[in-house]
Amino acid sequence: MIRYLEHNSIDRKQWDATIDECGNIYAFSWYLDIVHPHWNALVDDDYQAVMPITGGKKFGIDYLYQPYFVQQLGVFSKTALSSEKLDAFLDAIPKNYRFAEIRLNESNTLDKDKQDFEYHRNVLLDLNQDFNDIKSHYHTNTKRNLAKAEANNLQIVDTVIPYHVVALFTDNRGALLDKWGDAEYARLTKLAHTAVNRKAAFILGVTEKGVGQLLCAAIFMKTDKRITFLFSGLTEEGKQRQAMTYLLDYVIQRHANQPVTFDFEGSDDDNLARFYLGFGGEEVKYPSYAFNRLSPVGKALLKAWKTWR
Repeated sequence: MIRYLEHNSIDRKQWDATIDECGNIYAFSWYLDIVHPHWNALVDDDYQAVMPITGGKKFGIDYLYQPYFVQQLGVFSKTALSSEKLDAFLDAIPKNYRFAEIRLNESNTLDKDKQDFEYHRNVLLDLNQDFNDIKSHYHTNTKRNLAKAEANNLQIVDTVIPYHVVALFTDNRGALLDKWGDAEYARLTKLAHTAVNRKAAFILGVTEKGVGQLLCAAIFMKTDKRITFLFSGLTEEGKQRQAMTYLLDYVIQRHANQPVTFDFEGSDDDNLARFYLGFGGEEVKYPSYAFNRLSPVGKALLKAWKTWR
């Protein structure tokens, strides 16, 4: 029997035990507490399968949405999840939620006749093999860029703090985007600090040897089963000197021969996907799910809101 639980009724110990078996960083209770305070949940009788419910309210209408810094949620199960069980969870979403735009996870396989879903692209790399074997599957362009990086007198630094990564991003690529504001960057900074303190993340950067200025830096989340490339910043000089290629190669080499998966966290962007796939990873699809139970007036309000935001 699937039950809907308000935030304060969730048994966090049982919840986290289930998420720990799945290896997905986004769904741990402490992570959700930061990215979506007061999240609720669907759980089966004994927490063998769980689903975070991340809701909000606009124009007095309850809806579900994907929090920032969370690529995948959906249903997490200690055992193989059937499409029937997944359907049961989706059907158990309370009816007061009038519309939804959420992303599930790669183990969530939807029935072919299920409406209103599409698939997104992720790239994963199995690190439980010798690094030389991994590197032998690097694409030619990646090997060429790595050789260029190694000729640029670069070095890895581990004294980077979350603020440095965020600043690198906002001063460069982030300056061209308007989807995030101060609140989102503050949330990311808090998330990274919390994760590092819990030994659930590490932060690395790249500089020229003997020069303190960062060329790139990244936040990597980690569980016993997965390392996730969560967020990064890169200068134009770092781009020209292939600093990010150098950094990702270092992390892959450092964690080779360990029973973990490297999660590049995307991407639906073809250029980014090509870059990630260049390290020999595998393309993996995960679904998004949407529904709209609004009246015609509600649908008009929703359309207006999407135009304004």
